[in-house]
Amino acid sequence: MPELSRRRALTAAAVVATAAGTGTWSASTAATAAGHHDAHKTFDEVYKGRRIQGRPAAGAGHHHHGAGYAVFVDGVELHVMRNADGTWISVVSHYDPVPTPRAAARAAVDELQGAPLLPFPAN
Repeated sequence: MPELSRRRALTAAAVVATAAGTGTWSASTAATAAGHHDAHKTFDEVYKGRRIQGRPAAGAGHHHHGAGYAVFVDGVELHVMRNADGTWISVVSHYDPVPTPRAAARAAVDELQGAPLLPFPAN
């Protein structure tokens, strides 16, 4: 019998929750989060007048919880973190998990409402 990994357990839990009607994600969103299809792609776009960028980060230290991925809003790094279920959060929208780093950058721009992103002091 294959060993039960964290990924398999989380995927099974998501499937059960969705099947039971208690899940809040659509099947395609859950598949994207579980498969991480768009999680590590580079992006560079203007969203609501703000330049958002994301790319794999070389030499991610202990303070980078973004699984080696860096996100920027107008050139300022947005601290992102990947959750165990594959979703992403940022220091700006910490309680609103999204499926990709790009979605985390967009959520941060929405939350900032035109205010500048200030650098996050890393310990």
